[in-house]
Amino acid sequence: MNPREFTIADEYVYDRRSALHWIRAHILRYPLLPLTAVAGYICTAILFSLSPVLVGQAFDVMLTSADQARLLTLTLLVLVTRVGQGFISLGSAFIVEVLAQRLERDAREELYISLLGKSQTFHNRQEVGDVMARATNDVQQLNLMINPGASLITESTITTIIPLIGIGLLRFELLLVPMAFLVIFVIALRQYNRELTPITGALRMQFGVMNSGLAEAISGIEIVKAYAQEVKERRRFSAYARQYRDLFVREGRVKARYLPLLLYGITFGLAFGHALLLFLNGGLSIGEVVAFMGLFGILRFPTFISLFSFSLVQLGLAGAERILGLIKAETELDENAGGVVQPMTGELVFEHVTFGYGANPILKDICFSAQPGATIAIVGQTGAGKSTLTRLVNRTYDVHAGRIMIDGVDVRDWSMQSLRSQISTIEQDIFLFSRTIAENIAFGAAGNASREQIEQAAREAQAHDFIMRFPDGYDTMVGERGVTLSGGQRQRIAIARAFLTNPRILILDDSTSAIDSATEDQIQRAMRRILQGRTTLLITHRISQIRWADHILVLRRGELVAQGTHAELMVQSEAYRRIFARYDEDSGQTPLLDAYHLDGDGKQPVLASDQQLLWQLLMEVEGQ
Repeated sequence: MNPREFTIADEYVYDRRSALHWIRAHILRYPLLPLTAVAGYICTAILFSLSPVLVGQAFDVMLTSADQARLLTLTLLVLVTRVGQGFISLGSAFIVEVLAQRLERDAREELYISLLGKSQTFHNRQEVGDVMARATNDVQQLNLMINPGASLITESTITTIIPLIGIGLLRFELLLVPMAFLVIFVIALRQYNRELTPITGALRMQFGVMNSGLAEAISGIEIVKAYAQEVKERRRFSAYARQYRDLFVREGRVKARYLPLLLYGITFGLAFGHALLLFLNGGLSIGEVVAFMGLFGILRFPTFISLFSFSLVQLGLAGAERILGLIKAETELDENAGGVVQPMTGELVFEHVTFGYGANPILKDICFSAQPGATIAIVGQTGAGKSTLTRLVNRTYDVHAGRIMIDGVDVRDWSMQSLRSQISTIEQDIFLFSRTIAENIAFGAAGNASREQIEQAAREAQAHDFIMRFPDGYDTMVGERGVTLSGGQRQRIAIARAFLTNPRILILDDSTSAIDSATEDQIQRAMRRILQGRTTLLITHRISQIRWADHILVLRRGELVAQGTHAELMVQSEAYRRIFARYDEDSGQTPLLDAYHLDGDGKQPVLASDQQLLWQLLMEVEGQ
């Protein structure tokens, strides 16, 4: 089994060597269901084949003795066989439907667990629409593959064998034409499946492509409308849909050339002629001719049903290949269930850390340390690797070289659950679920938070007041990704969610960018209380936040070019002074550099003027 970030203790393990092995393993998880269904098919086929034999005997009785009692008995027997066949067939259909539904449920659950356990690197490579197509439509094809697909094939196979046995018992010579038909039928069926297989695989693949394009357009509908690209997107989707339709047309052409039905019609006439020859030569009675033709007529069912039942099986197999492809896809991280499980104090050390998404490293030889409870501000230009650095702490990604230590333990030696449950991240791009506000705030607490705790976290994040203005308060449903809320409201809910988890390490990735200055000041005061005793990694362009950090890291093109306190960096790092000046300009605040100039050798700060210093101090007080 591939390494995964998440597993469950009682997970059922399936054989995943191939799609066929995987499907068989799912079916054999419930061995009594397929065995009972096959037994029902055998009984149904026997009773079905018995009916024409009884009818043939009735013909002979009418032509010889016309024994009414015998005819009544045969009539009742035909009735009993037909009623019995109906009840048994109904029971078999119910059992197969249960098996098909369980297979769909188990496959979807297995795929979902697998997706939860994949690394972020894996998910970055996947198109969401294609994943959704596999998790919904492809999984549903497994249901249809079992019922009616595989069940009809099994039933038709048994319904072919039993009548042939009945014909052989009636008179062995009568097997000549049916056996010749069977040989030709198998050959034609193999050719039919050979032509159908690549088309069904392409159908499932194209459905994923079409669904992916649809999901992408809907997710980016705001951008589509903002740039008036509706016509272009319609054409793009129409092209995908046209290719999907063309594959169905190709499938229809293959089905239109289906030969077994024509072969059956020809051999039916040949079989009747052969039976008449035997009758004329005294080898058969009229009743036996009637019984033989009745048994041969049963063969029409498997001939006709194979036209679409094999197509359903092929679609199911193609879907299984796509599902299994996701399940078996390589992922980089493991949950390390036997790893370190203990409360964190928050000591964080980067030792010569290097990381990259591809061949080119994003971060190069990063070294720094943070004591428990320290606040580390990370500054740098866009693309410097700030967010990437923070994502290495909770093993969203794993380092390529070097190591990251928390409390003296390599993060790779921690249990993934213990590691991540004690680290909270608030990013600029806030994700909220289509659930109530209370459920979104309590998400990280695994449902163990009381309403009082939820409301307290919301108050600390300055979210309680606007939540209570909604008609349903904390029970207000949030639209997908929080689209019914403003950016500032989403960020405050995310901050409340982080507060509630009581993390030992907190990562803030420009988490107050969508909040107005007045609200931000309130949140900052709350943060300063909450962050006490917690190690914090802070990415921001807000001057007030950078200045009260205990330690500042300056990144440039993936390298740590300077680190220290604000005062130290203002003196020692030209890169920091440039970044700080740019942040000041972007934020609209009074440039901090107004209060600093370097002396002639560039080593000591000199105040520009008392007036500028006073202005700077006033700005600091106002920010507090």
